[in-house]
Amino acid sequence: MVSATALPNTVTPNESDSRLARESSRVLSAYLKGNVRFKIPETKESIELPAIVVQLLVSVLSELAEGNAVTIVPIHAELTTQQAADLLGVSRPFLVNLIDNGLIPFRKVGTHRRILFSDLIAYKQTIDSKRLESLAELTRQAQELNMGY
Repeated sequence: MVSATALPNTVTPNESDSRLARESSRVLSAYLKGNVRFKIPETKESIELPAIVVQLLVSVLSELAEGNAVTIVPIHAELTTQQAADLLGVSRPFLVNLIDNGLIPFRKVGTHRRILFSDLIAYKQTIDSKRLESLAELTRQAQELNMGY
């Protein structure tokens, strides 16, 4: 689990926030296919949100409804080694070892390493895929040996 302080601008909902997010998500879910126009209360102004923003908003609201902390990170964001380690659920020294072995690209800012969020996610997807392949192979072997799986 990533700590709420792993990334800047993390929002952690209280019970009232979660309840309101649940209601809002339910209502907005009906409009996932198109743009949505909102009238700003007590003004004559209105705004139109593109469908992709509505989809993102529903995803954020769904997470908040479950009581989960949410952070929106631009794909080009740079993370510290501690933030990257927290996102992967590993220790910072383990992450530094991955970096030093060339498994995750980085750049140096002075004496500090910075990792692109997109590079970290690419690494995570690679290792997750390898884990799933290994699990599938173990399952196949267990079934061949009639181990009850």
